[in-house]
Amino acid sequence: AKWQNRNFMDEKFGEVRVMKYKGIYFNLFSLFLKKPMVKKFGKDKTKESLQKGRILYREMLENTEDIGEKNPMAHNIYSAYVFLAVCRAGTFSVEDFREIIAAFMDNRFIRKAMSSIDFNKETDMKKFAERMHKAEEWAEAHPEYQDKTWDFHFDEKRHKDGFYYHFTRCPLEKFARENGYLDLLPLCCDIDHIAVERNKGVLHREQTLATGGTICDYWFVGNQTKNPS
Repeated sequence: AKWQNRNFMDEKFGEVRVMKYKGIYFNLFSLFLKKPMVKKFGKDKTKESLQKGRILYREMLENTEDIGEKNPMAHNIYSAYVFLAVCRAGTFSVEDFREIIAAFMDNRFIRKAMSSIDFNKETDMKKFAERMHKAEEWAEAHPEYQDKTWDFHFDEKRHKDGFYYHFTRCPLEKFARENGYLDLLPLCCDIDHIAVERNKGVLHREQTLATGGTICDYWFVGNQTKNPS
């Protein structure tokens, strides 16, 4: 294989370790993408796009700096790349593939898997915050990956309601910007909003790195919170 030793050569830094290929994400996600894709694009186009997308998915990982196999944030790369690879392989527009992702997220199995908390419950909000803090702690405990993974900046005093943090570094944005996927990255940002909605919450954002902002901000509140501040 082209990158069998999971390294590639960088002109400036020399040998760089890359993400380990895991086919389970593509295999699983493609099962739930297939039906809405066939409905919108037809069987032949869907088959071709998924086949080419699988190859492209591996190539994308082979060109992504490793952020740590056991990094609790690694699943974001493995998941997001499925959507980016299939969309690019099929040369679909962002608008068309937004419909596919919406249908994917609306699948009853996906809904059940994603609906694990209720942002209106203080205990669930606390559990979610603890999970994010643990992701930061993992990065701090693994300095070899700290400048490659997401950097958390928590601010408990910024808002009276909910939970807030932001990133100034996102591996997805870095890859997309360097490899010509920036036009598709808003698809992944859409998923953030849908995922929060599935858990009875609302995600408020002022900017994202994908759209030229200096940060990706996340302010989570319950969907029953009136006039959040």
